[in-house]
Amino acid sequence: MVASTKGLMIYKVYRALTRGLSPLLQLHLRWRVFRCLEHPARWQERIGRPSLPRPPGPLVWFHAVSLGEGMAAIPVVRQCARRRPGLNILMTTTTMSAFKVLENDLPSGVLHQFCPVDTPAAIDAFLCYWKPSAVILLESELWPNLIMASSTKGIPLTLLNARMSVKSFKFWSAWALPLISLMLSKFALIIPLSTTQAIRFQLLQAPPSIINFAGDLKYVVEHDMSKRNIASTEDLKEQLSDRHVWMAASVHRGEEQVILAVHRLLVRRYPDLVTIIVPRHLQLAHHIVEELQKEGLHVALRSRKQKITARGLVYVVDTLGELRHLYSLTPIALVGGSFCPGFAGHNISEAAAAGCAVLTGFHVGHFSHMINEMQRLDPLSVVQVSGKEELQEALFQLFSDRKMLKARRMASKQTFHTLSSGILAKVWNLLDTHVLDRISIIEGKKKK
Repeated sequence: MVASTKGLMIYKVYRALTRGLSPLLQLHLRWRVFRCLEHPARWQERIGRPSLPRPPGPLVWFHAVSLGEGMAAIPVVRQCARRRPGLNILMTTTTMSAFKVLENDLPSGVLHQFCPVDTPAAIDAFLCYWKPSAVILLESELWPNLIMASSTKGIPLTLLNARMSVKSFKFWSAWALPLISLMLSKFALIIPLSTTQAIRFQLLQAPPSIINFAGDLKYVVEHDMSKRNIASTEDLKEQLSDRHVWMAASVHRGEEQVILAVHRLLVRRYPDLVTIIVPRHLQLAHHIVEELQKEGLHVALRSRKQKITARGLVYVVDTLGELRHLYSLTPIALVGGSFCPGFAGHNISEAAAAGCAVLTGFHVGHFSHMINEMQRLDPLSVVQVSGKEELQEALFQLFSDRKMLKARRMASKQTFHTLSSGILAKVWNLLDTHVLDRISIIEGKKKK
């Protein structure tokens, strides 16, 4: 009772602060529009002003902040659309990159909006307009106004693929344990992505009865390629045939220096080499192209549909939403965002699902559990390398030893299939039983 009272007091302070800061947050959003970080025509959705009509009937709201979380949510959204056809589904995201990719992947009839910022006015406006029957949040989206306002309105909350970083765990534990305890008590269901995460939520005083483990949704990889992507990928596959190929995916600024240095060394031994670089942010693509052109090296851009004809070429992918399809074109994939301190890695399961020999750095954040699981099942499935020398050595070994390359590719694919088996079914059964059945019961009573 004391902890709950303290939590409520802290929340009231937070609510008052976010109400007072609302004008500044609106100015900040306008600045982000100017910097092309918010949608120029739809940025007001971020302050709770809708741009679509609300269809009649019950509605389930899925929220994923960025592309990674959004891709993890898509299989569950598809299940919901297929198995609960009477439900309207609203999907919200925060980042522009997530919007640009997911708008083409969402099932027909699923609505998309940008998520409101966590101010009382924006959240209240959003909830009053959309009137969701359930709120399903992805991974770490724990916003006090959103959670408390939803609870006050009697809307059941779910935290799907739930995770809590070490940094966030330390913050909540040290400075705001009563508040996070209060917030977590409002959830009907928490599905953590690992047992370690489940323990963290229990230590933050989430009720044990609402925590159910099903596995990491980021293992669930769907390949729903459009005809355009199939044609484009097949054309690229033909261009890459009979060449030494490797790909560096989700590369962040600073990492491109390591990639390009290794490319320069490899091309001396393998003149037909093609290094595919997929930057995490499109701005980095232009920087890489400029640097290569200054050196007089061969470079081709994906967006310009430039052909891979030159020897020792760097192919820069400056388009969105193609990464999981591109993995099928390369025997070796380095997953970036993992080479520099402060980075937190990226999802390696897509590369493993495609049967790539998977390489990554050591700065992998919460993806460490995925890497540990795969390495525990088969040490060949993922290899972690540190810096230019180790990466160069690993690539030389794979290019020179075909048996090793084949073994590594087979290990990653088989390990992925072992770990991904049954996850979506488990998640869906939990969600259906604990949340969606309640909506059906409530709607049935309304009709009576």
